Parts: sequence; structure tokens; C-alpha cells
Amino acid sequence: QVQLVESGGGLVQPGGSLTLSCATSGFHFGFYTMGWYRQVSGKQRELVASIDIVDRTEYADSMKGRVIISRDKSKATISLQMNNLRPEDTAVYYCNRPLVDSPWGQGTQVTVSS
Repeated sequence: QVQLVESGGGLVQPGGSLTLSCATSGFHFGFYTMGWYRQVSGKQRELVASIDIVDRTEYADSMKGRVIISRDKSKATISLQMNNLRPEDTAVYYCNRPLVDSPWGQGTQVTVSS
């Protein structure tokens, strides 16, 4: 059974940093591209960063230069280091496998506010 557990969110001031983590289980982690998504209430979930099986990364323009996605194959986890956060980054952040019909975790709330 696939499980995705996100953590690391919180309240941070503009310009601050956070690192999100996602623990996965129930599938062959090393076989899949993994991604971080975010969703603002009332809007569609969007993919903000992805990392493939050979650690090639892609980022949404909105976050390029401010975030770094990484994966630890030995622990089946992915992380998202976020810097220079802006109020518009406020959202619930999720991890999942792009293009795979997979259940979602509970997400982790990131709030950027002074």
C-alpha cells in the first residue's frame, strides 16, 4: 500500500527558509520520478519540482533558483529545500509520483507571512 508522509512545513517570514521532507513506502522508490506539488486553497495542485531516477531535476519557473529537490534512495525519501520564501509560496505542499495514479498524503502547510 502506497504511503506518502510529508513534513517540515510551518510559518516563516518572507525571505526565510524551510526544508520539507517526504517519506515514502509501498512502491519501488528507485524506479520512479518523484515530485513536489503545492496547492493553494481553491486552486489546482501544481508541480513545482521533480527529480528523476538519475537525479535530473526540473523546477517550475515560479520557484527556480529558490528551491532544491533531492532524493535519498537508501531511505526512500525526498526533500525540498526552499529559500527566499515569498507570501505567494503559501500553500499545502505534497509529494507524489508525476503521471502515476497514486494516492496523496496529507501534505504539509507552508505559510509565509510577517
